[in-house]
Amino acid sequence: MSQRRRRWRWLLAIVVTLVVAAVAGVAVAFPSVAATTCPGCYGMKQVRPGLYLEPGLPAARERHVAEVVDAANRRVAGFYGGRRSSPDLLACLTAMCYQKIGGGRERGIAVLNRAVMLSPNGVDPVIAAHEMSHVELHTRLGSGAGPIPQWFDEGLAVVVSDDPRYLKPESAGDRCRVSTQEALPQTLDDWLRTAKADQDTYAKAACRASRWLQANGGSQAVLALIEHLNGGGELPASLAAASRGTPS
Repeated sequence: MSQRRRRWRWLLAIVVTLVVAAVAGVAVAFPSVAATTCPGCYGMKQVRPGLYLEPGLPAARERHVAEVVDAANRRVAGFYGGRRSSPDLLACLTAMCYQKIGGGRERGIAVLNRAVMLSPNGVDPVIAAHEMSHVELHTRLGSGAGPIPQWFDEGLAVVVSDDPRYLKPESAGDRCRVSTQEALPQTLDDWLRTAKADQDTYAKAACRASRWLQANGGSQAVLALIEHLNGGGELPASLAAASRGTPS
């Protein structure tokens, strides 16, 4: 074997080793990313395109999860007038399964704005629609769009999912359960800290988001906001004011 060929084989072996090490590192450090990238690698069973469940479930439970996902899809599509996102969904019916795919104490979570994971306590149309709302919003927002406040992202997801824990029924007019005039978290880090310390954070964000929607045209205002931001526009004055704690 020539020296040149041996050198190329040696370099190839190094590259392969580095790739394997990188993949293993992601799997260890970010198991949810790895699991949503390759659900089958984590033992998840594909029951239909885009839907993965832990194996060994009775057929009736598989059908129930599929019905939950369909109901959640209808809520998101109903608000946005259709879907542009199609996130993979991984659902666990046992705590061991959810821990294995990188889940924590949350009921559900959107992963990299392209997949959704549901815990045993999150197999519910409300929780699924909440996480799907995050994915849909960020799918519609182009890469060049400016950031939206995290409180609005979360509050909007509560509205889209129609979560009764944080909002009154639509028939109530003003749907707020908890209101505040204080500024709400702008970034994800601030949101996580605030929500951990204040159990009413979701209700406050939902209140402000629902009032903004009511004052600005409902779901059409969100579609207009997305188009405005995708066109390079800045955050509208009405939403900027709401972020400061002085909603219009």
